[in-house]
Amino acid sequence: MRITTEVTLTDLTRMLRESAGEEEGVDLDGDVIDTPFIDLGYDSLALLQVIGQIQRDYGVVVPDDAVVDAETPRALLALINTAA
Repeated sequence: MRITTEVTLTDLTRMLRESAGEEEGVDLDGDVIDTPFIDLGYDSLALLQVIGQIQRDYGVVVPDDAVVDAETPRALLALINTAA
């Protein structure tokens, strides 16, 4: 388990790529912090996979039902980092 105080956008986009790939035409290295996950090509299943990875890698427990309400990377990171 990694010891860290905050999951960053870079961490999140890396895990999204690892869990679900990257949709053609979407640049996760761009300004995506407020872009809805659906527009980035990620559904709730992909997000739940990422949350599972965050729980394993960071020891942060985030309720599945809360993840569904996080529609953008900013909202998800706030949820993750608040839970940490």
